[in-house]
Amino acid sequence: MSQSSRKPRNLTPTQPSGGDHQPNPAREVAARVLTRVLGGAFAAPELDKELKRAHLTTRDAGLATHLVYGTLRYYRPLNAALEPLLRGNTRDSARAVLLAGAFERTVLGTPAHAVVNEYVDLARQGFGPPALVNAVLRQIEVLPPTPTLPQWLSDEITTAYGPHAEEVQDSLLRPQPVWLRLTPQGVSALQGEGCEITEQRGDVYAVNLSRPLAVTTAYKSGWAQPINPASYACVLALADQSLADEPAQLEGVQVLDLAGGSGVKAAMLASHGAVVTSVDIAENKARPARQNLGRLHLKAQFVTVDLTTSPDLPPAPLVLLDAPCTGSGTLRAHPEIALRLTPQAVDEMSELQRQMLDSAATLVQPGGVLVYSVCSITSAEGEGQINAFLQRHPEFTPTPLPELNVSVLPCSVGVLTLMEDGIDGFYIARLHKQ
Repeated sequence: MSQSSRKPRNLTPTQPSGGDHQPNPAREVAARVLTRVLGGAFAAPELDKELKRAHLTTRDAGLATHLVYGTLRYYRPLNAALEPLLRGNTRDSARAVLLAGAFERTVLGTPAHAVVNEYVDLARQGFGPPALVNAVLRQIEVLPPTPTLPQWLSDEITTAYGPHAEEVQDSLLRPQPVWLRLTPQGVSALQGEGCEITEQRGDVYAVNLSRPLAVTTAYKSGWAQPINPASYACVLALADQSLADEPAQLEGVQVLDLAGGSGVKAAMLASHGAVVTSVDIAENKARPARQNLGRLHLKAQFVTVDLTTSPDLPPAPLVLLDAPCTGSGTLRAHPEIALRLTPQAVDEMSELQRQMLDSAATLVQPGGVLVYSVCSITSAEGEGQINAFLQRHPEFTPTPLPELNVSVLPCSVGVLTLMEDGIDGFYIARLHKQ
């Protein structure tokens, strides 16, 4: 996923300028996170850090989360509404307060007096000039008709999804569900703790949590693993037919999980009995990945290899390359990507994927299968990438995908998961080596 190289700015607001009333702690958490995101950080780890520090109630934690992600999803029209009312440079912490306040007033419909009072009080905690916040938020009533995505990215979605494109873009403005791959014990444990299961995609469930996931019995017992159904579909794609129909297909089979990162897909493969070697260039990712597998009572081997060179690894009958990508298929969960992603970044990532695919080709045994996937909807990273690969590697031919438990659109090679109702956009292709 493409990341900004800028260091976060204004991480700590200046000292309070007066006033006795304390703003709602959820809004303060949201303002701190948004300040860091505007400076170049990513929302998910910053929000997780702040929520652990603040010890909010479940309700306030939900409000903070909604403010952060909602503000980022509507960033472009919110910013367009603010710009005419600002003069000179506005530091990140002040802009964060103004963006969140404008989001509450225009999108959530929070009464104007409540928005102004809360965010002026927040400004007094050191986030920005209270007079500026008061003056600006009193003037914003509706958002201008500014698209929520840059035109080039909207065009990519239109190319990818055709008649579904408008529905996809609307779906990106809705909150991301909590998706968990659950064992039967995990389902029972969560329901016993007051959690609500709202949707099921195979053994991945959308869950309304009654408490933080990390303190649930299901998580602590290794019965729950966060994963989007589209991401889990990459694992299912390695099987010849539905794993629900033939659950033992991967039992004892050697699988290379290339660019394995945090090891979540390695864990899912191991849960199906595969003998997994997870490969990544970043050695520091192996420790938390091992810890997570330990929590799940699973095992995998981790090795550090640069996949842009000729890798010194024994070939395997099944190889999964879930390649680094721009993350454009995860805009709902990571809306800050739309603030930073450029066509140039797509080109750069496409070149990296090309190199890694050529390395992956050497690691598939004759008669074996290579699954290529990216959490991106751009053609250059998906369908176009694989069509070029097949021209370079005639020893590979496309092969049908099994049931993936998510809706997909067929491409000339492979499929694109339909990025609606909380499902991420993944391109997935399954190739057989002669």
